[in-house]
Amino acid sequence: MAAAPELTSPRSPRVVAARRLARRATRAKERRFLAEGPQAVREAAVHRGGGEPALAELFTTEEAAERHADVVAAARAAGARIRTTTDEVIAELSQTVTPQGLVGVCRFLDRPFEAVLAARPELVAVLARVRDPGNAGTVLRCADAAGADAVVFTDASVDPYNPKAVRASAGSLFHLPVAVGVPAEQAVAGLRAAGARVLAADGAGERDLDTELDAGRMGGPTAWVFGNEAWGLPEETRALADEVVRVPIHGRAESLNLATAAAVCLYASARAQRAAGGCRSVTPS
Repeated sequence: MAAAPELTSPRSPRVVAARRLARRATRAKERRFLAEGPQAVREAAVHRGGGEPALAELFTTEEAAERHADVVAAARAAGARIRTTTDEVIAELSQTVTPQGLVGVCRFLDRPFEAVLAARPELVAVLARVRDPGNAGTVLRCADAAGADAVVFTDASVDPYNPKAVRASAGSLFHLPVAVGVPAEQAVAGLRAAGARVLAADGAGERDLDTELDAGRMGGPTAWVFGNEAWGLPEETRALADEVVRVPIHGRAESLNLATAAAVCLYASARAQRAAGGCRSVTPS
C-alpha cells in the first residue's frame, strides 16, 4: 500500500507559501518561482545555475510520481525536497485547467547583464515593453530553438517568472541565459559595445528582412529588439537601433503577431550566421 500523501490541505503553510509565488512581489522577495508539468520540472532538475540546481522543491501526486518516475528521480538527485500531495493541492498551486500533477519551486535563473555581454553573444533577443507573459515565454522558446545566446528583458517588460511565461517557454527558460530589468538604452549600448549589430523589428521598418539577407548583412553578431504586442516599439527605442527592419508580408495578412515575427527574425539571423562566411562554424554534412 502506498504511503499517505505528506500534504493534504491547500491551507497547509507550505502550500500557502508556494501559492504566493504566483505574485510578482513575492517572487522578487523570495527569488523563487513555480514551474508546472514534467517538462519544466525535468529541465529545472538538471539545470545548474552557478553550480546550484534550479529546482528546490517538488510537489507531486502519487499518480504523477509513478507516471513520471524519471522526473522525480532527477528532482531527488538534484537535492530537491519531494512533497507528495493531493490533486486538490496541485490544483491550488497550478495555473492550468488540467494540471499534470507536478509543480516545482525553483530558484531564480537570471544572470547579470554584464555576464551576458562578457560571453560575447552572437544572437540575442531583447524584449522591450513586452507585457503579455504568454508572448514573452513563446519568444523565449523561439530564441532557444533558433540557437540564440541570451534573452534580455528590459525594465518595462513582463516578469519572465510569471507562471504563464514559464509555461509558454516550454522549458526553454532553463536553457539559455536570461537578463532582466535592463533599461532599453543600456541593453542596446551594451550589446553594440560587445560587437552586435542592433536591429529593431518593426512592421514600418525602413529595411526589408529579405533584402538584408540577400545583401549578406545578416551573418554577423546580431541583437534583435522586439516591442510591445499592441503598439510595437516606441520611437525612442527605434532610434537606438542600428537599423529598423520589417518582415515582408507577401500575402494579404495585415501583420504578424509578436512571437511569429520574432521566430522569423531569429531564424533568419541563425541561418545567415551558419552559412559559409557567417560568424558561426559550419559542420560539414
